[in-house]
Amino acid sequence: MMLLTSQISLQLLLFEAERAWSYSQELTSQSLQPANAEKASSIRHHATGRFRRSINWATQLLSHCQSLYESSRLSAENLLEVAIYTLILNGRFLRYRDDFEDALIQLCVARYLLDELAGAAPTSRDQALATFFSDEIGPEIRYCAHELGRSKAYDVDAIVNELSAKHKNEFVEGCESIVQRFRQEISVGKDENTLKLETLMWEGEPIPVRNPELVDVLLKVQQAEKKLKAQQGSSDGRGVQSSAAGSKKGVAAYDAILLALSDAEEAARKLSEAQQSGTQGSSTASGSRDLHFVHNFITYQLLSYRIQRDLLLASALISQAHPSKKTPQTSKGKAPQVDNRLFPAIVKLLDTILQSLEQMRALNIVDDSPDLASAVEARISYTKARRCLELSRCYTPSKKYAEALALLQHVNIHIRETNSLISLSTTDVISSQKPSFYHLTSEDISNLENEAASESLRFKREWFTSNGGSVDGDPKSYKKPLFFNIALNYVDLNMDGLQERAGRQPEVVQPTPVVASPKPDSVPKKSVQIEDSRPATPEPSGAPSRSGLSSLLGGWWGKS
Repeated sequence: MMLLTSQISLQLLLFEAERAWSYSQELTSQSLQPANAEKASSIRHHATGRFRRSINWATQLLSHCQSLYESSRLSAENLLEVAIYTLILNGRFLRYRDDFEDALIQLCVARYLLDELAGAAPTSRDQALATFFSDEIGPEIRYCAHELGRSKAYDVDAIVNELSAKHKNEFVEGCESIVQRFRQEISVGKDENTLKLETLMWEGEPIPVRNPELVDVLLKVQQAEKKLKAQQGSSDGRGVQSSAAGSKKGVAAYDAILLALSDAEEAARKLSEAQQSGTQGSSTASGSRDLHFVHNFITYQLLSYRIQRDLLLASALISQAHPSKKTPQTSKGKAPQVDNRLFPAIVKLLDTILQSLEQMRALNIVDDSPDLASAVEARISYTKARRCLELSRCYTPSKKYAEALALLQHVNIHIRETNSLISLSTTDVISSQKPSFYHLTSEDISNLENEAASESLRFKREWFTSNGGSVDGDPKSYKKPLFFNIALNYVDLNMDGLQERAGRQPEVVQPTPVVASPKPDSVPKKSVQIEDSRPATPEPSGAPSRSGLSSLLGGWWGKS
């Protein structure tokens, strides 16, 4: 209960110090605004008071921690962390008051203790935390040294070694004994530590990771990589499994590492954007470059593992679409029927591989290396050739052999591009990397070229068998084109208008005597006169006279 009470009191002191310091920084920023120009001095005075209160809370925290350390209720690591926190606050306050000499001494002692914590940190996260705060106070040390007129103000490490050796016991009571005890505590629990991040390498150079957030996600990536290597076993690094069960296990292992790399890429991207937008104003330019480089490196690893996963899936589908020679044949001696849906699925996977390769080519770390850029471009051309080959096989079930043969011609073009790009460098950078991915050799290229040639010959034979050499076609299957039906319709054109628009005089037709002949007009007139003068049908003289309705109707119809 007493230990819990002491922990709560230490946390309260820390929160009070942080609250006072943050309020002082807010007041300082308000004093610099043009709207507060008249009362800027009073605001700065208020900010200085809050800064002093923050140092007062931090000093109380340090005194409590020292008493707990003497009673063996606090570790040496925690005491060093509180001492560093107090020294940084004091140094910044002295720099704010333009007392550069004392500020430089206290900041150098804090930097020395941070280097000790980073060098003997039990976990990678603790090391990244110490490195992060060390990078933050580096520019302040350089600024104070420059204001004091030091000739080598840029050499921060030399200044820290010089001043910390003289004043470390002055500001931290028993500094050497505390550091020695800290090393002993770390050495005791060193064997139990399993959260040490391995050094990331790029082209033989280590990649610095200075952010604790990145360390956490990269540790998950490292654990996923170990599981993937354990699953692959004694494979050659290509990630290609022979059986369906092995393919499923391989895909599951790749999915785990892709999930971890996606989280790492998102964290690195957010940190890089925050640093570029100026939210972390105390960060150095070198730290910004390192963070941007780490983001590019994580993106490169994410794309490489994604390509390997897609290649694993594509190889499994290709093995189903093209069975081996040991596959038993049918009773008629023909190969078993292949599901035509496999080829579009392979093309879709190759599309995702192409997309990943193009994104990889756009990265800055790839663009800065000519050999790596040519290797990525060679794989892009090879993947395009493979895609055209698989796409041509999608047209054969519908008997579109012309389109399939046109795609095979594109295969030869992409193969020539691949050979020219590979010849630019003596060694394959991608295959020599660790971990390597997407192995590409001259044998693979020649095999693809031979496969395209054999498929071209097969398509031509099938096309010839289908209708290429057929002379006696079935007339019933012939359909008249719609163009001829339209052409038979008569359209009366205005030829005189067309002649005038063409700039020619319209031809005047000479009148002929046939046009003035009255014969065509007299015929209908004569017929009309005959119809008008036609007499009524006379009644027969021998008919008896009738009366009534029958005689009336008989008169109308002209017959009895």
